[in-house]
Amino acid sequence: FCFSLFIGALHPACGDLSYSFPEEKKRGSAIGNIAKDLGHDLKTLSSRKARVDFEGMHKRYCDISFDSGDLITSERIDRESLCGKKPSCVVKADLVLENPLELHRVSLHVQDVNDNSPQFNEEIIQMEIRESAEKGNRFSIEEAHDADIGQNDIQRYVLQKNDNFILVVENKRVELVLENKLDREKHKEINLLLTALDG
Repeated sequence: FCFSLFIGALHPACGDLSYSFPEEKKRGSAIGNIAKDLGHDLKTLSSRKARVDFEGMHKRYCDISFDSGDLITSERIDRESLCGKKPSCVVKADLVLENPLELHRVSLHVQDVNDNSPQFNEEIIQMEIRESAEKGNRFSIEEAHDADIGQNDIQRYVLQKNDNFILVVENKRVELVLENKLDREKHKEINLLLTALDG
């Protein structure tokens, strides 16, 4: 018996590439220079049909500019929709060159920018408090939410100065504390302004 065995030779990757960039960069923004990082000239990238493959993803986040050798964004990348509240947001891709076949793993670290404002579930929070409430009584308020993470997440709350309440925030629990007793004859209604501030 005689058989032929064909083995495709795969050139080993010369090393993984890693790039960090802020989310929401406009389309066509440079992330890093593939040509320089691989030690190839622009002609080589073009003749070897360099491309970036995103396996298992519906979107192409990056392309290669054969004019500059840059890895460029092909659309705006929203970190929150891609990774939610995860502390690290890394998109993996393969950089492929043909003739001969050469593969490089590319890690794209998408950094959070402060592009979301804190939001309460309701713009106006109504509370009914009895006039007989004692000084020191606490009243919980649902915390605000911010899609950003880390330093860009909610950092503190501010309650506008008033005669009756102070604000206490402990372990993300937000509470109004009655500092001076309520007097219905003076005020049937009290309006307070609570602001959530991010980084």
